[in-house]
Amino acid sequence: MSDTPNSSDPAGEFAGRVAIVTGSSSGIGEATARRLSGLGARVVVNSASSVDAGRAVADSLPNEAIYHRADISDPDQCRSLIDATVEAFGSIDILVNNAGWTTMVPHADLDGLTDEIFTRTFEVNVMGTWWLTKAAIPHLRDSDDPNIVNITSIAGVRPVGSSIAYSMSKAALNHMTLLLAKSYGPIRINAVAPGLVETPWTESWTTLHAAVAQVAPLGRSATPDDCAEATLALLRNRYATGQVLVVDGGTTLVS
Repeated sequence: MSDTPNSSDPAGEFAGRVAIVTGSSSGIGEATARRLSGLGARVVVNSASSVDAGRAVADSLPNEAIYHRADISDPDQCRSLIDATVEAFGSIDILVNNAGWTTMVPHADLDGLTDEIFTRTFEVNVMGTWWLTKAAIPHLRDSDDPNIVNITSIAGVRPVGSSIAYSMSKAALNHMTLLLAKSYGPIRINAVAPGLVETPWTESWTTLHAAVAQVAPLGRSATPDDCAEATLALLRNRYATGQVLVVDGGTTLVS
């Protein structure tokens, strides 16, 4: 007999589970929130600034959901997100650390990568993920199937990405994933590392999308749904932890 909750009912596979998905007003986060809600989870939608969009996502989800505004680069707001989740739903079973920040700076432009850009990149991508994870772990320990999935990037495993700071931050997240998985079992802690993804933020990057489509064996950029499905795969596998699942259509195999 499978020990997966509600395995006999695919529509309720995550029924009774409470999931926080950061940065879920659009893109990968929204797709993940929608998939989890559609499979029965109660979901906390989050964003730092896109309040109306975040509320609209929460209101449109098929299962019970709330929206909570929090900028994860502020440790107090990280704690408020955790507190709001526990107040609304009583527990936390899944944390998807999707929120991130970047700005385009060519790698050869040393002066263009200012201290302000460098610091902001790490405050959100690394410190924010760390603070939120730290605040969530005491509650995750009470779950019978606790999970953290960090959304990172192939920029964390290859010398590519929107800036050197961004790539460094994603490499830090990949290694953080391994270190936390080693030390905090039975919480399962994994990462999804996408290549270029078609999101509202990258919709104007037509040249880059075309370049990926030419070199990737699968012939296209990733979609938010591709990343959401990878996240679900890691949530479903009860014997996988400390894994960084690359979702790039084979791009890193050839470039």
